[in-house]
Amino acid sequence: MPQDFYTEHEKLLSQQFLKDKYLIVPAEDMDSLNAIRKKVAEAAAAALNLPIPNDDQTDHFLNHIHERVTGKELNDVRLKVITEMNRDPWFRKAYFKVARENLMSLVGNELAMQRRINLSIQLPDDDSSLLPVHADVWAGDSPYEIVQWIPLVNCHRTKSMYITKADADEKVQANFSAFKNKSSEDLFQHIKDDVIFLDVPYGSVLLFSQNVMHGNRINTEKETRWSMNCRFKSILTPYHGKKMGEFFEPITVRPLTRLGLEYKLPEGQYEQ
Repeated sequence: MPQDFYTEHEKLLSQQFLKDKYLIVPAEDMDSLNAIRKKVAEAAAAALNLPIPNDDQTDHFLNHIHERVTGKELNDVRLKVITEMNRDPWFRKAYFKVARENLMSLVGNELAMQRRINLSIQLPDDDSSLLPVHADVWAGDSPYEIVQWIPLVNCHRTKSMYITKADADEKVQANFSAFKNKSSEDLFQHIKDDVIFLDVPYGSVLLFSQNVMHGNRINTEKETRWSMNCRFKSILTPYHGKKMGEFFEPITVRPLTRLGLEYKLPEGQYEQ
């Protein structure tokens, strides 16, 4: 048996993640998370020509944005907010700090981060923001990626996302040819008794493997969902359709790795 070098905390994280393929953990830096939420709320208010909410108003403002915007306007507002939040250099650093140690325990300490953070806004009873059941690897993502999903409001039941139970997911993907001529809705109906709508309150972070089937449904709650997602991977693991420099950017390359990548053998060395 190989010697176990994990700390007790890392053992628990690893065992839970390998079992369920996801973890819900407390935010590690609430100041960063609060700054992120404040920035998003300010950008949304500006996009809608509304007064900027103060700290005490932010939660209500976000949860009840459906009272200020229609489904037809929603995507334009979302894109404006995404542009604003990705414009500030501090934003991605803050996003990383919200789950830094947990990411490093699960993925490694030399990380590449998605260049643009995504934002999802799902109004109550609106079918324009649905994400059908899928696994990101089916669309060219590397199986070595993890998704850091952060809610900006309390997310639960259909106001949240769902993920397929790990054992059911494995069985379906092993026999995926049976769904070759089926729709994504057919697939969901097949697995609907084996999906979990995740309870992720504000102040928590969801980390999940995008190899597992997941998605969302119509939000039947009375509040709007706001969530952000960004992918991370170990720098030296294989890439598929989404490449370094195009989709990913290195953020924690260690000195020895830099030296190794830059090193060139002297001319003629080891020539036969």
